[in-house]
Amino acid sequence: MSTTDHVPDHLPEARQAIAADDGRVLRRMQFGWYINDWANAAFSATVLTVFLGPYLTEVAKRAADANGDVHPLGLAIRAGSFFPYTVSFSVLISVAAMLFTGTVADRTGRHKELMCGFAFVGALATMGMFFLDGDRYLLGGGLLVVANISYAVSVALSYAYLPGLATPDQRDAVSSKGWAYGYAGGGLLLIANLALFQGHEALGLSSGTAVRICLASAGLWWALFTLVPLTRLPSRAGVAPTPDESAERPAAGSSLRELGRTLRSMRKHPLTLLYLGAFLCYNDGIQTVVSQASLYGSEELGMDQTSLVTAVLLVQVVAIGGALLLGRIAHRHGAKRTILGSLVGWVVTLALGYFMPAHQPAWFYALACMIGLVLGGSQALSRSLFSHLIPAGREAEYFSLYKISDRGTSWMGPLVFGLAYQLTGSYRSAIISLLVFFVIGFAVLARVPVRRAIEAVGNPVPERL
Repeated sequence: MSTTDHVPDHLPEARQAIAADDGRVLRRMQFGWYINDWANAAFSATVLTVFLGPYLTEVAKRAADANGDVHPLGLAIRAGSFFPYTVSFSVLISVAAMLFTGTVADRTGRHKELMCGFAFVGALATMGMFFLDGDRYLLGGGLLVVANISYAVSVALSYAYLPGLATPDQRDAVSSKGWAYGYAGGGLLLIANLALFQGHEALGLSSGTAVRICLASAGLWWALFTLVPLTRLPSRAGVAPTPDESAERPAAGSSLRELGRTLRSMRKHPLTLLYLGAFLCYNDGIQTVVSQASLYGSEELGMDQTSLVTAVLLVQVVAIGGALLLGRIAHRHGAKRTILGSLVGWVVTLALGYFMPAHQPAWFYALACMIGLVLGGSQALSRSLFSHLIPAGREAEYFSLYKISDRGTSWMGPLVFGLAYQLTGSYRSAIISLLVFFVIGFAVLARVPVRRAIEAVGNPVPERL
């Protein structure tokens, strides 16, 4: 009798591969999941991090009136504020979209179809940015909203696959490898686009045309590589809900009702909520450091544009090795201890940034390398550790809430950063003020009894935590 004869037929395909010890099938699925990160990271790196913000702001300024305002939907908005306001609006909408889609995915088992469908919509919107010229700021804002919402939903659904693609003891390594693929894919396209932008005159292109090609290339990259997970991943992520759980779930409902039901369910698992609170805190610090590092480098340390771009690339490259390194450390010492260690690394990085001399690119590059070293690993291991704290059959729903805590609170860190600068007039004081997020996050995470939290949701406990 073969091994597969003992595997229940009702198990989803990925779980069957693990149970049957079919390494070839499982590796094929894992590769599809890694390539999904490789695909969507192009949008994050090329569009959100580097090119769209300055270019869309320039387009909005062309459309501005004599007072420097644009008027979307009849509202007077400073042209320089249009991009951040649009990002904030898209984040608010994505909160509802992620919750509703996550619940639908868990109920129907159509995780792959929804994940790839949103990816293709986001990719098409990103490719449409090629037509963002002249004073078409409303077109750019609309495409950004569609692309950013699609990106958020697709990523949240991809996270839901992790519990089904690896045994408990393998999740840290699989999550870290996925994150490394993301940084590699996003970094590779970004290098090519920066080369195109730097050499646009030699190619007979205007700077605006070069930027529009770079933006469209991210959408094309995202769409083409999404074909890999579309062909390799199973439809359902995780496990199917039990009949009792399915009966409890409404056929459809408003996003607010879905959020309320999810939160009521999570109240039964207070230790999971405690971990989510810790992640919410220290991840907000991480996201603020990443988003404000260029501002700190230019305004406080006197770095020019070339130095800033080089630093962005260093973060992308070093983060690949950092994610894999911290994954190996977690295999020996456990994810929780490794995350706590990475938070200490973040504190050291901020302290060194505070004392860093101005007009010294070499020191700024060293800071970028330190950020890259702890960036990928702390995020990858946070994802894998949370995967242990989710009740079976609720993966997309819970990871949607996890992704909301990733995106939906991203205003707190910038607010503290901005207030610190306003009160002191120093970006050094602003950057060091972010220590509070890492200190509180460390203290809360240290109090989470991870083994008890995993047992409380009925999941097997890995050997090392």
